[in-house]
Amino acid sequence: MLPVPTAERQYLIQLEKHYQAFWAQKRVFEVNAPDSAEVARLSPAQIREKHPKWFGTFPYPFMNGILHLGHAFTISKIEFGAGYQRLLGKRVCFPHGFHISGLAIKASADKVIREMEMFGPNFENFEVIQQKLDEEAEKSVTKDGPIDESKGMAHKYGPVYQFQILHAFDIPTADIKKFADPLHWVTYFSSRAVEDQISFGSRIDWRRTFMTTTTNPYYDAFLRWQMNKLLKLGKIKFSKRYTIYSPKDGQPCMDHDRSEGEALGPQEWTAIKMEVAEWGAAAKEAAEAELGGRKVFLVAATLWPETMYGQTNCFVGTAIKYGVFAMSDTEAFVCTYRAARNMAFQGISKTRGDINQLLEIDGAKLVGTRVKAPFATNPEVYVLPMDNVLQTKGTGIVPSVPSDSPDDCAMLRDLGKKPNFYGIKAAWATIESVPVINTPEYGDKIAPALLKLMKIQSPKDVQQLAKAKEIADKETSKGIMLVGEFKGMKVEEAKPKIRERMIEAGLAMAYADPEGMIISRSTDECVVALLDHWYLDYGEADNTIDGLKPGPLGITPDQMTDDVWEYILCDGPFPSQSPLPQEKAHTAFRPFLA
Repeated sequence: MLPVPTAERQYLIQLEKHYQAFWAQKRVFEVNAPDSAEVARLSPAQIREKHPKWFGTFPYPFMNGILHLGHAFTISKIEFGAGYQRLLGKRVCFPHGFHISGLAIKASADKVIREMEMFGPNFENFEVIQQKLDEEAEKSVTKDGPIDESKGMAHKYGPVYQFQILHAFDIPTADIKKFADPLHWVTYFSSRAVEDQISFGSRIDWRRTFMTTTTNPYYDAFLRWQMNKLLKLGKIKFSKRYTIYSPKDGQPCMDHDRSEGEALGPQEWTAIKMEVAEWGAAAKEAAEAELGGRKVFLVAATLWPETMYGQTNCFVGTAIKYGVFAMSDTEAFVCTYRAARNMAFQGISKTRGDINQLLEIDGAKLVGTRVKAPFATNPEVYVLPMDNVLQTKGTGIVPSVPSDSPDDCAMLRDLGKKPNFYGIKAAWATIESVPVINTPEYGDKIAPALLKLMKIQSPKDVQQLAKAKEIADKETSKGIMLVGEFKGMKVEEAKPKIRERMIEAGLAMAYADPEGMIISRSTDECVVALLDHWYLDYGEADNTIDGLKPGPLGITPDQMTDDVWEYILCDGPFPSQSPLPQEKAHTAFRPFLA
């Protein structure tokens, strides 16, 4: 193949490097504010006219790698603007910062440490060990049968290790061990970023560069002042709050600290404590032997505590592995391990972070257990099977209210029709639903009404049930309570009161879990922890802009007549009979009238 002519390109690069060196030598982009003599006796307006200025920057990049094309694209916007404003004769200030807070750098450094432990300090044993890992993976794939395409690709090409990524950045093998120190990431990649920005031709004043965190005491001092100022103004508050948390890292895991699950947050539930009245035959022997005299509660998570008056049973997943977890010396909870792990960081277990599993039990063995149902018209109900109970949501145990939940109603009907198929006694499922909430459109039992209206015959009619659930959730939230202490009250008003009553009585508790799978950059599955928390209260009433009350000038909606709008927006005459004084119109809408 003939070499591609590159003389023109090389010439352009020479010009580029020549003038970049010239700019650096002359400190072209180092711009200072006018000194006091230059602005003496000038008003702010006169200063802006005599010394026009322009400031621009962009979100400072995270220093866990080199800058990439996405950074170049973003920088090009501000870079073009800075160049144009310089041509207009303005003093242009373009600073550049480096973001180094958060878990990402520490997680990467920890990976280097683990890989050095696996493969040796210079990764000299990588090929031998990786070959063994590949052989083991091959055996696993053969044993387990066909795998999906994504897993197949991962098996074929193997994992990408952190040291390999650093190799791709042209970092010599002998230097990679330095990256076991998080601070080395900061100094190395920030220096690389400066080199790349200079090569890109960015008009940056590098005297003004900075890093975040206490690494930079000046930036730290600024943030301390900012937070103390907000605290004195009453804008920062303190309380315990649910927070996504990495037990492995021992700290909260924000969006930028995650490899999976960005934008997900805590989901708050009401966890209903249903004390075991009598174990089912399959669970009795195993359960009673290991409990140490503790009371045992099946813990069911619900978003609808106000419907618990109508509970007829509770559901478990027969394919799910449950645990019995000691929460204290006197109480044990039945739930999934995932739920127990979350509870361990919410002040529910005896010792923070401690998960004391007394035994494991199959969901199928829990079926037939009789439990107490707090606040329910039926004081005791049975545990029944349900296929679509999720191990990754709530506690893995679901309270059943067939009067208001289409899913519950469809499943309970199917259980009643086919008890032998499900391996249950017919009496456990042939329970009449209890009216709890009156809805304007569907009456006292919205779930049976929707099943009839939508011709839903089976719990396997997933799409129709999803539509029915959406309708039921919307309509019951607008309904009226038919039973209990708050009978006659709107559901939206009764809901928090009923929840509070249940918690006060020790029959329920607050519980939260992640909305979905959240994995930290350190490969830890995150939980929801109840943490002491300083936070900005964005929900203050003074912060709302909803137009529900007059502003500082006291202008009311009725004063904004069609004639007034014509005057403001369409150069019409000021109406002689205007309810809005003309001076107020000028003050409030001067930008439109100019």
